[in-house]
Amino acid sequence: MADEMTDFETRLLKWLIKSDFHIQPWSSKDAAKAFKVKEAEIYEAVAALTKKAPEQIQIFYKDGSVHIAAD
Repeated sequence: MADEMTDFETRLLKWLIKSDFHIQPWSSKDAAKAFKVKEAEIYEAVAALTKKAPEQIQIFYKDGSVHIAAD
């Protein structure tokens, strides 16, 4: 891991690992509601995770939607 993850990034990654966004489409709006943060904070955290934990997260586009796989 290049940089240390923030507490929020760590919680988001754990949530992504438990979720099925590799099957169901990703929604930043729903994630923001779940974490009670602004949507922009979700975008920033997901972007940070792709740099800080690239071996644990994959973002892809399928059937017109964004999907996120994490492990």
